[in-house]
Parts: sequence; C-alpha cells; structure tokens
Amino acid sequence: MRFDFATAQRILFGEGVVSQVPAAARAFGKRAILVRGAVPDRAAPLRAALEAAGVECREFAVPGEPTVDLIRSAPRDAELVVAIGGGSVLDAGKAVAALIANPGDPMDYLEVIGRAQPLPTPAVPCIAIPTTAGTGSEVTRNSVLGSPEHHVKASMRSASMLPRLAVVDPELTLGLPPNLTASTGLDALTQLIEPYLSVKANPMTDALCVEGIRRAASALPRLWDDPASREARSAMSFASLLGGMALANAALGAVHGFAAPIGGMFPAPHGAVCAALLPHAMEVNLRAVKDRTRFDEVARLVTGSPNASAADGVAWIAVLCRKLEIPPLRSYGVKEGDLTVLVEKAAQASSMKGNPVALSREDLHEIISRAL
Repeated sequence: MRFDFATAQRILFGEGVVSQVPAAARAFGKRAILVRGAVPDRAAPLRAALEAAGVECREFAVPGEPTVDLIRSAPRDAELVVAIGGGSVLDAGKAVAALIANPGDPMDYLEVIGRAQPLPTPAVPCIAIPTTAGTGSEVTRNSVLGSPEHHVKASMRSASMLPRLAVVDPELTLGLPPNLTASTGLDALTQLIEPYLSVKANPMTDALCVEGIRRAASALPRLWDDPASREARSAMSFASLLGGMALANAALGAVHGFAAPIGGMFPAPHGAVCAALLPHAMEVNLRAVKDRTRFDEVARLVTGSPNASAADGVAWIAVLCRKLEIPPLRSYGVKEGDLTVLVEKAAQASSMKGNPVALSREDLHEIISRAL
C-alpha cells in the first residue's frame, strides 16, 4: 500500500466558522486581495470584518469562470489572498496567490497550452471560503483557467497552491438557487464517484469517497424538496469537501474528461456539464468494465440498499438528474456537429487517464450524444 496525500494546511468546518476568518487572515498579513464573485454585497460583511481586524482589502471580482486574461489583470501587491465564492472564485484566488509570489505570465505555468513550468516560489497564503457545495476547490492544488483563444480550459498546478486555510461554513450555502444547488451538488457527487472508480484510487481516498457518496446521495434530493434544510446543507458541504480531497489525491474520469473541452468551447457552467454527463458516462463505463465490484458498491451507497446492483446505481443517478431538472448539453449551444471535436479533445484530456477503463472513440461519442 503506497500513496501520496496532500490537502489544505488547515480546515475549519461548521456553521458560523466564517467568523474566524479575520483573525486567521491577520496572522498572515495586513494587506489582502479579496477575491469575490460578481455581486459585491455578498462579500461586504467579510470585507468589513477583515478591515476591522486590521487587514486592508483590495477587491478583485470574478464575474464568471476565470480566464487567463482575467488572472493577468489581477493585482499583485498583497501579502495574502482571501477568496469567497463558488469554485470559479476559489480557483481564481489560488491562481492570484501563486502569481503574487512568482514572476511572469499565467501561461508560464499553465499546463497543456502553456509552458507548464513549476512555480519557483510557494504561493502566498490563500484562505478559501466556498459558498456552494460542489467543486471542493478549497482543498485542491490546481486552478482551472479558460483560454477563449484556445477554446479549452487548462490548469495551473502545484502543491504550494493548496490553500493555507479552507473555511467551509454551510450557512453560506443557504439561499443558493435550486438550479445551482442541483448542478453544484451533482458536481460534488461526480467528484466522489469518479475518484472511487478511478484507476488511481487509494485506501485514503476510498474512505473519503464512501462517506461522501453516502452523504451526498441522501442530502441532495432532500435539498431539492427542502432548500432551507440546514442538516442537508451541512451534509452537502461536507461531501463537497471530501470530494475535493479525493479528486486532488486520486483522479477523475470521463465526465471531467469531457467537461474541460465543453467548458472551453461553450458558455456552460462546469457543474451543469458534469451533471448532464454523469448518468451516461456511468452507463457506458459499466458496460465496458470487467470487474463491477466498485460499481456495485457505488450502487449500494447511493440507493441505501445492500442488495443493489451496479445497474441499479446507474438508474438511481439517472432518476436523480431528472428530479433535479438537469438541462441537456444542447441548452448551452452544443450541437451534433461539435461532437467529433469534443470526443477528440476529451480523449486527450488528463482526467480521462483516471477512467476505470479505456474507452473507445465510439464509447465517448455515445456518452456525449446521450447527454446532448
């Protein structure tokens, strides 16, 4: 048994823990860049608390999924970064923290389309505060950036980009619109299922995935029916955290193999893409694998039935996606004529290397055709 496991240096979890951020930030420095989403009011209470604690804040807005050009425009005159928002905001925050400490352009460090150079200096401290229960970006070591010029998304990646502090406060997800609860929640579930099925799974990530799948499968349908359930919000926040730790230390699969090129070519939110693809990727993978043991276990976890088969698990996920009203990929402009290019790009994606079985181009075409 041999594996490598890394995560955020410190994790705070629970209702109200965001109140501990100002003191923690002050220990890292007096000048911060506050990375936030498009609506400044959502970050205003945190900014006021930081400044009351003696931390000067300069805001940097991330209105959508971060791009290379957006990160180029970020200020670099700070001692730390505090990022509060969804996965896009947290990814932007990690990239900004890396570039404050290191010279040059994001393309110097970006994989696939850039020079993929290692960061010579560790990123400045980053405090990551998720407001959705989906990406687990608060405990991952990479930042996904879009490049409209290349029609793709790629990662800056370094162990030093792991946030110094992850603050997961389920209260921050209360009031999340139903469509975002659904898409981010299914992203979290995907990021628990794919590492568990991955060829790079290990005993540490298995333990996280088993617990996370069980919690997410129970909580997500409840949140659709009762969005104000604090218990379910807490369970989803915890599941998302576990998924982030799992994917950062194992690997993903076909769903994320497709998500990168689709997100690079179309204005499609990452979580929504993963949600649209998940049941179809599960079904095609199930048909292709020889050993169904782990698929059977996923089925038992999501259904809660000790006698569930792998096929029952796939069917349960498909029903959940219908219940949560997940839109098909054509809703984001994906057309039949785009599928060949998307299949080729997905086949080369790094996430595809973690898939439990090598899929043919025909298999990949079937997955995306069903999600269309």
